[in-house]
Amino acid sequence: MLKYYKTICLIAITSFIFGSALCRAEYDYINISDPFLRKIPIAIPLLKVVSGTQIEESVAENASDLLSETLEFTGYFKILDRSAFLIEPQSDTIAANINFRNWTYVGAELLITSSILIKDDLLEMEFRLYDTFKEQLLTGKRYKGWINNQRKMVRRFCSEIIYYLTGNRGIFESKIAFVSTGSGNKEIYTCEFDGYNPMRLTNNKSINLFPAWSSDAKWIAYTSYAKGNPDLYIKHLKEKRGAVVARKGINITPAWAPGKFELAATLSFSGDQEIYLLTGTGKIIKRLTNKWGIDVSPTWSPDGKKIAFVSNRSGTPQIYIKDLDSGLVKRLTFQGQYNTQPGWSPRDDRIVYCSGENGHFNIYTIGIDGKNLVQLTDNEGNNESPSWSLDGSLIAFSSTRDGPSRIYITTAYGADQRRLLVLPGEQTNPKWSP
Repeated sequence: MLKYYKTICLIAITSFIFGSALCRAEYDYINISDPFLRKIPIAIPLLKVVSGTQIEESVAENASDLLSETLEFTGYFKILDRSAFLIEPQSDTIAANINFRNWTYVGAELLITSSILIKDDLLEMEFRLYDTFKEQLLTGKRYKGWINNQRKMVRRFCSEIIYYLTGNRGIFESKIAFVSTGSGNKEIYTCEFDGYNPMRLTNNKSINLFPAWSSDAKWIAYTSYAKGNPDLYIKHLKEKRGAVVARKGINITPAWAPGKFELAATLSFSGDQEIYLLTGTGKIIKRLTNKWGIDVSPTWSPDGKKIAFVSNRSGTPQIYIKDLDSGLVKRLTFQGQYNTQPGWSPRDDRIVYCSGENGHFNIYTIGIDGKNLVQLTDNEGNNESPSWSLDGSLIAFSSTRDGPSRIYITTAYGADQRRLLVLPGEQTNPKWSP
């Protein structure tokens, strides 16, 4: 069965690729641009334990649940109930000849088989993904590492699955920055894409807002009132270095330029709120807007040639797009009295934004040509601060639908809206990392 064998070092994890169908399929199983995406029924039995130790059984159950939860999070899959399976969870193994009719009968179109072996403190997990109707192996991987690497192993295989089925690596290495008041102040936190492992980034006991990730996810820029004025802080996440933009007036709403150590932000030292292009050390390169009134909240097109931003130049806050080469500015939104917080899709086809009407705020998307307006939230509290996932398949936003503001996730078309995490206080301003 083995057609080729490849070793890849992944931190403390060693992985091996194997299988008879490792090339991409002739067609995409999942069309991520389909607004009426049908979820694929997938069966994920418990990992088969090799030596049968108690710790193996415990890790196997945890890893199987994590695999199911991670794939379900994408919105692409319907996870089938294990109690409906026609076989014992351990009876079909990776090496055995699988009776695919057992799986198609319960509705599974895809099947993951897996095994686990723990020896001393070393963990080995093996996964394979099958098309049950074609009775075909699609992709597989074997991972070796420490026991505490199991989450990374599971997510790496999920990434392989999404890559095979869609052609992109998915969201599994990404993080989300957000603002939380759990400490009694507005501090910036980060968590993994699914809300796991929230960590506080700032601890200045002040007001911190508008977190923004650099393209390499090594830097975060944000606005802080730590010194009394809304200043712009640019911070390296692992090294003790950065910069502060503390010009007279406001220094807010940073947005990193794609692939560059530059960012756009709104500064008002000239007496008017305009958008400027800054170096990663906070020096002004040039002024990007030059129209009397408020210009804020820049967001970059994926190629870095355009920005969308909010301006009240027409009388009410609306979203505009500027071509940075030609200087041409066009108004994008015309429906709604208060349109703010734009985010340019990584797919370069739509802009997500928040629209307020009579004190109620909802999330919308609109084509970059101003057509095909879609409302994603309705009659569920106030919904604000939308942010795209790095593959454009999901949107994070804050919502008061259950009382205090929390972070929620939805698909790009408004389906599967669910809460990301629950922490003390309120959570707002989510921003997805590259």
